[in-house]
Amino acid sequence: MLHSLVPALLSGGLVGFSLGLIGGGGSILATPLLLYVVGVSQPHIAIGTSALAVSVNAFANLIGHAKSGNVRWRCAIVFAAVGTLGALAGSTLGKLVDGQRLLFLFGLLMIVVGALMLRPRREAASSERPVDLRTCLITAAIAFVTGMASGFFGIGGGFLIVPALILATGMPMINAIGSSLLAVGSFGLATALNYAASGLIDWRVAFEFIAGGIGGGIVGMLLANRLSSGKNTLNRIFAALIFAVAIYVLYRSAAVFSH
Repeated sequence: MLHSLVPALLSGGLVGFSLGLIGGGGSILATPLLLYVVGVSQPHIAIGTSALAVSVNAFANLIGHAKSGNVRWRCAIVFAAVGTLGALAGSTLGKLVDGQRLLFLFGLLMIVVGALMLRPRREAASSERPVDLRTCLITAAIAFVTGMASGFFGIGGGFLIVPALILATGMPMINAIGSSLLAVGSFGLATALNYAASGLIDWRVAFEFIAGGIGGGIVGMLLANRLSSGKNTLNRIFAALIFAVAIYVLYRSAAVFSH
């Protein structure tokens, strides 16, 4: 019982830190951390547990960002509402796929995400676009696709939501980070409820993971408020971490297929 406490707290802290700092990224690490560091044995249980932990940590970080004035509520609500429908559909499909095959696809997705994170992100030169019907429709369309991917792989999707919000609305990076957390939390909650209905959540590990994540999230949020530029270096470091974990996930899942 106690042997998983420290790994769960530390792993949760890393996930919470990343969510607070860049609005995502840490969520894509949650499932591998639960499987290979904490010791959860079944992939589907790891996915369900990570979805719950990421959801609670995202909502906790959202409170801090909202107090700092970093949340654009209209866009955040549209993205969260439409994307949650996509997450429900995606998580239903994900439960039907073999756990090891899902992990293999997850590893491939991590490679793609790592490559995207290496691309330097520029702050929008123009001012924010008005939140009119066109902007809301674009945001909703991107939200549904992002939600599908989030639910299918059991990830928060923040690494997709942040650039998607910037693309759809022209909002600054810090506002996209804060606004993305409402969708990350909503996507994760939809996925977690779907997996919980099938008994695929380890509640004890989830609470340990969440406890560590709240502490890490506070530190990440404080850093995010202080950093207005220079995130390309952080993106490169995190991309390298994602590549390393992706290779390990692909290796482990490929080894199962070979037997």
